[in-house]
Amino acid sequence: MNKMEMNMLLNMLSEMDKKDLEMGIAKAQEVLKNKDANSIINDLGKNN
Repeated sequence: MNKMEMNMLLNMLSEMDKKDLEMGIAKAQEVLKNKDANSIINDLGKNN
């Protein structure tokens, strides 16, 4: 994951309430483990 993707993810997380933040953190953990991080980031973007 490059710096720009991480910034985008952190910006999304900063706009969430606690419940959404917890779900966002779980997604962030998936991103760090998953080879196809772009698809997860795109899914996060669609949820906003």
